Amino acid sequence: MEVKRAATLVAPDLIAEIRDGFALSLDGIHGESHWARVCENGLLLAERTGADPQVVEFFAYLHDSQRLNDGADREHGQRAADYVRALGPRLAPLSESQIETLAYACHYHTAGLIEAELTVQVCWDADRLDLGRVGITPHPARLCTPAAREPEVIEWALRRSWGLSERPRQP
Repeated sequence: MEVKRAATLVAPDLIAEIRDGFALSLDGIHGESHWARVCENGLLLAERTGADPQVVEFFAYLHDSQRLNDGADREHGQRAADYVRALGPRLAPLSESQIETLAYACHYHTAGLIEAELTVQVCWDADRLDLGRVGITPHPARLCTPAAREPEVIEWALRRSWGLSERPRQP
């Protein structure tokens, strides 16, 4: 399956490091195709909401990077947040404030929260919109932003998670 990838701010050497350190299959449910879809979901939502697209993009590559299994790895968000902080300046062009926002988004992305600052909400929505890959239709009440709750956005994300693709119309 070919996944449409957005142009990335994430440095190629950092992407290579994330791939090399990833404990799971890059072709698995939390691997590279998931990262690409989360990135595209997030960038679409950032366009529609005004969220920080830089943080959203880094989130796509880093939020599951520290998973040890595809199941209930409850500490992977905290490990991802720790990894983000350890990377620090290697996350250029992100500022210290953006890095902290990214770390928070990674840490809590599986906690089921829906209230946070807008960029964090968009990160969480971008990930949740890709639940179709595991047979789950995202429920609007569990999405944070009105943009993510739009039926056409949910349908678009589901189709992509199933390997079908087309960009939703702008409102």
